[in-house]
Amino acid sequence: MISLSAEAAPTSAHSQLSVACSDADFSVKEETKLHFVRNEDQKRVSEKQPVFALRYKQSKNTTFSKLKSRLSVSAVRNLGRKLETDNSCSRRAAIVFVGKMQLLAWFGLVLLCVLQSTGACPSICKCSKKSNPEKSEVNCHKRGLRSLPSDLPTDVWILKLGENGITDLKANLLRSVPTIESLILEKNTIKSVHPKTFSGAKHLTLLNLLGNQITKLPPKVFKDLLNLRFLMLGQNEIGLIKAEMFVGMRNLSELDLPHNALTVVPSNAFKPLIALKVLDLSLNRIQRLSPKAFTGLTQLLFLNLDNNSLKTIPAGVFRPLQSLEMLVLDNNLLSSLSQSALDGLSSLQELYLRNNELELLPNDVFSNLPKLSELGLSGNHLKTVDGNTFSLVPELKKLHLHDNAWQCDCNIASLVKWMEQTNTTLSPRDALKCSSPPNLRNKNLIGLQTETLTCNK
Repeated sequence: MISLSAEAAPTSAHSQLSVACSDADFSVKEETKLHFVRNEDQKRVSEKQPVFALRYKQSKNTTFSKLKSRLSVSAVRNLGRKLETDNSCSRRAAIVFVGKMQLLAWFGLVLLCVLQSTGACPSICKCSKKSNPEKSEVNCHKRGLRSLPSDLPTDVWILKLGENGITDLKANLLRSVPTIESLILEKNTIKSVHPKTFSGAKHLTLLNLLGNQITKLPPKVFKDLLNLRFLMLGQNEIGLIKAEMFVGMRNLSELDLPHNALTVVPSNAFKPLIALKVLDLSLNRIQRLSPKAFTGLTQLLFLNLDNNSLKTIPAGVFRPLQSLEMLVLDNNLLSSLSQSALDGLSSLQELYLRNNELELLPNDVFSNLPKLSELGLSGNHLKTVDGNTFSLVPELKKLHLHDNAWQCDCNIASLVKWMEQTNTTLSPRDALKCSSPPNLRNKNLIGLQTETLTCNK
């Protein structure tokens, strides 16, 4: 609801109020910013739960100017004569205005004309305006809706429909709102999506379907979304992904698929997504990666495979990811890792392998990662690691090694020596403890004397 007040200072009609149906003399100034930025507070992966988020922010500052003058009777009559020749809604509004001599009645009719040209706000929702160009944000969050409102303004750019009771998405869902850029449908009970649901929605940049009951997506369902940048499909029941689902999405930047029912990542699954920067596959049940699972993702910066059931990493599976900067493999079932498993990751800066079942690491396993600066190996079953393993990583700045079953004997001497000499931060230093032998149990690895590290003959 927009409230306007009139001040009492009279002035000239033509200098203060030049009226037409689509342009009343009041200014609508709204500054709305829709952008996605990295969450700088969580940009670095935390020790317990890695987070690399692109956060949707919306800041707005909307002001409506007041109508500043009340017209004199003569000025109103002159304006009425001027508009009598117009075959327009302005003429009808002026005649009523001249007859009743009331400014608010006139303005009300003008406002009605404007609303008729763009569609009124649904009574169950809240609407706000953005100017330059003029667009509407419609908030229908948690209103008990079973479908999209039928009387949406045609200039909608943001439509919020989260936490309603929508169960299916029908064909041509967005035909009445051709300029929509952001559609939020999170936490409904959506089970089915028609193959032509998003037909014609060529301006859509964000689609949020998080927290529904979707089990599968039709082939080419997103093919018209040529400008989509952010697709959120987390917390659904999707059990299978195929390349044809993503046909046409050449500008997609972020794909969120956490907390679904995926068990396999097949060959070429994401091949159409040539501009993808962020791929989140965490909290699924993935047991196997096809050797060609990530073909085509040459622009990918962040890959999250946290909390799955991976036991092995196929040789060369990450080779297409030449731009990847962060790889998260925490909380899987990995018992071994080979150098070839990490082939091609020449841009990788952060690698997280925490809370797996790693027992041994080949000396050269990280030697092909020239830019690696942070490495997480805590919470595994490591007993010893050759110190040269980390000497071959020249840019290493931070290393997590705690919560392993370190056997402090002669086999760990090179690691202890490397720790004494390195500038790499060992985090946390006081948690690096020996598990055996009994005489060294709970002793800190840092500071151990190499002469005490003996092996039984």
